[in-house]
Amino acid sequence: MTRPLLRDLCAAVAATLLVVAAVLVGRHIQSTRHTLFLHWPPLFADWDPHVGPGTPAAGLVAVAVVAYGPALAARLPWRALLAATWVTAMAWTWSLALVDGWHRGVAARLTTPNEYLRVVGRFQDIPATLRDFTHHIVAGSPSPWPAHIAGHPPGATLTFVLLDRIGLRGGGWAGAWCITVGATASVAVLVAVRALAGGGLARRAAPFLALAPAAVWVGASADGYFAAVAAWSVALLALAVTAGPAPGRRAAAFGAGLLFGLTCYLSYGLTLFALIAAGALLLGGRRPGTRTDVLPFLLAGLAVVPALFTVAGFDWWEAYRLLVTRYYQGVGGTRPYGYWVWANLACTVFVVGLATVAGLGRAGTALFRRQAGVLARPAPEAADGGGGAAEARLALLVLCALLALLVADLSGMSKAETERIWLPFAMWLLPACALLPRPRVWLTVQALVALLVNHLLLTGW
Repeated sequence: MTRPLLRDLCAAVAATLLVVAAVLVGRHIQSTRHTLFLHWPPLFADWDPHVGPGTPAAGLVAVAVVAYGPALAARLPWRALLAATWVTAMAWTWSLALVDGWHRGVAARLTTPNEYLRVVGRFQDIPATLRDFTHHIVAGSPSPWPAHIAGHPPGATLTFVLLDRIGLRGGGWAGAWCITVGATASVAVLVAVRALAGGGLARRAAPFLALAPAAVWVGASADGYFAAVAAWSVALLALAVTAGPAPGRRAAAFGAGLLFGLTCYLSYGLTLFALIAAGALLLGGRRPGTRTDVLPFLLAGLAVVPALFTVAGFDWWEAYRLLVTRYYQGVGGTRPYGYWVWANLACTVFVVGLATVAGLGRAGTALFRRQAGVLARPAPEAADGGGGAAEARLALLVLCALLALLVADLSGMSKAETERIWLPFAMWLLPACALLPRPRVWLTVQALVALLVNHLLLTGW
């Protein structure tokens, strides 16, 4: 056994031990102190072995991707690969969601008491509701918002209000929206990886993005939709700083800013995507004048959504201050930081899978060994993956995402449910799998993680 392979296995075993420790310690804390407010810590889930209509489909998708995914990813034309990745990610997410059945797995997900659809009727007058939004965040205020509405800027709820206004009413349409849009996050990540680290590594990452364990929580949660919006903001930024004539790059930069502004009004914590965007700027801004050319358009796009909400009367900063108060009024103030600061990472292992953990180890090694060449951008379709420099560039991108996730963890504002809340960050850790040899073996491991979680546990949020 080679030393790199031994390190991969050690990383996977260490991640497994972390999960086991989180389960055992969590069960002890919950049974003795009752401070976790979970039935199956560290996940927000119940032990419920079951099969459903999606079981055969999930198995078929997994087998097909493991058997044919790496070879097809290497041969397909680039645009066909993007389309195939999206279709496969949707098939995987839909089939996993339908393991719980249509009602429990899709249609009812966004209609529970803490979810967005429960307050659609309170947005009859949207401007008036936005002006009044902050008056209902803190517990004890008149008609306080349910937890998820209070915990997010109103852009999240407005998405489902607007879906309702155009006739796509109810949990079925809302769930379909989250799955369909959420599955595009894998495409956005591929676009960014190709632009910043070369087509070879993007092609190697494609099957892992399509078959991600994260799909268990993308279908059907609003955070899957948030992940896609945030991912496309970085993808457009990567295009803006790497390719094409100036007008196209400026348009991409404006679009990146527009989507990042929207991201910040979907979830407060996703402001940390600025760290991933900074990595993209660093990796892509090698040509003289690139940053100065696109930055004004990026900032112009970034100003649009905040300006619209501010003019409408919503104060983002005041809302976040009140959210912190609401957070500590509820279970967030009781759940022990000393457990969740490491158990959250165990939740992340469920989302990204053991292959990603092994890939992150290789990413750290690649970046350490090629520090000097990390900014030497490879050709978009480097057949060999671009060599050590390209691997180091990919490593920098995924480690920026890991840094954002760790900052979120240390903040203490995400204790539990991070398997859902951190989906946007998790999507950017998955490309580390491109650094692994024997992709079919690791794809099998990834598929087993997702299938076991979805068939043994009833996940919720």
